[in-house]
Amino acid sequence: MSAPLSAHKTHWGLDPQVVFLNHGSFGACPKAVLQHQSELRARLEAEPVRFLGREVEPLLDEARAALAAFVGAHSDDLAFVPNATTGVNTVLRNLRFQPGDELLTTDNEYNASKNALDVAAAELGVKVVVAKLPWPVPSPESVVDAVMALVTPRTRLLLVDHITSQTALVMPLAELVRRLRERGVETLVDGAHGPGMVPLALQELGAAYYTGNCHKWLCAPKGAAFLYVRRDLQPGFKPLVVSHGHNSPRADRSRFRLEFDWTGTHDPTPFLCIPTAIRVVGGLVPGGWPEVMESNREKVLAARRRLNARLGNAVPLCPESMVGSMACVALPDGFPERPEPPLYLDPLHVRLFEEHHIEIPVTAWPRAPRRHLRLSAQLYNTPADYEALGEALEALLR
Repeated sequence: MSAPLSAHKTHWGLDPQVVFLNHGSFGACPKAVLQHQSELRARLEAEPVRFLGREVEPLLDEARAALAAFVGAHSDDLAFVPNATTGVNTVLRNLRFQPGDELLTTDNEYNASKNALDVAAAELGVKVVVAKLPWPVPSPESVVDAVMALVTPRTRLLLVDHITSQTALVMPLAELVRRLRERGVETLVDGAHGPGMVPLALQELGAAYYTGNCHKWLCAPKGAAFLYVRRDLQPGFKPLVVSHGHNSPRADRSRFRLEFDWTGTHDPTPFLCIPTAIRVVGGLVPGGWPEVMESNREKVLAARRRLNARLGNAVPLCPESMVGSMACVALPDGFPERPEPPLYLDPLHVRLFEEHHIEIPVTAWPRAPRRHLRLSAQLYNTPADYEALGEALEALLR
């Protein structure tokens, strides 16, 4: 069934026949931003040498300045990367450790980033230590306690999601960074969901590294992300692809800037559209981005409450203080077997889409047969979307 359309949905090109409750996976880019990208691409192809050789550098500077203001950082501490996974890999490839060192993460870490950590640790001959977080989560303090309990004199780095993918937890990041720095441990934050979901103040946060996607909650085109590297850690820091910046004679820009701004020919338009995405989405409501973030949070909290009541869940999976624009709702146990390849989708996920035209992930957590739904809320979603989901769940779970 189709839910009534939000007035905001007209700004996106989403299929009107689908109840789209999965903004968190890949985001969705507004039409006006995509139009700007098309204009930039036409300009690039009209004279590629002029655009890439002479015009793109100041355009990247402008985009980086707008992004820096949005995330609370100095523009010279930001580098554009195509996605947060690339950002995590870039940091890990720059680090050096000694035998016996330990790299800490949590059991909620995004699989791609955990894989990168495991590969780097194996190559460097160091140990990965995984903190098991409570589930359901009673409090932010319980997360901090679980992580800090595994910090030893050998711990060198924590890799942690800002907002977890599988469980939609807004992690107590500031407290973790502060407590770890007191112990001499740096933090690499996988902030794939951070920009546009929660306010950021990266310079104030003090983490060593933060990488975030701009194509998710910021609603820029796919392929727009950034890597923040604290100023004291930038000397000698390299992109994954070494190019002309390595031996550039220029002295008007930092080596960090020279190396990351040009890693070979690519389409820079996703980066250049970031200021437009900030302006367009922030301009859809009177209160700008603070209202966007708070509206999405209130919407998903209300949906979580309604669905928990429908499903008979007496206790939510985490406190409201750990909810951003996504939230999880427990489901009755599913199949103990692993779903079929290639996508390994839960059968309920498939039936919600094929029979009810609802796009929402169903995740086995912490392991099958336990599972939950992950709700997303963006400006284009309405209470009717979540009501349609509730009705579909009652029909399918009956």
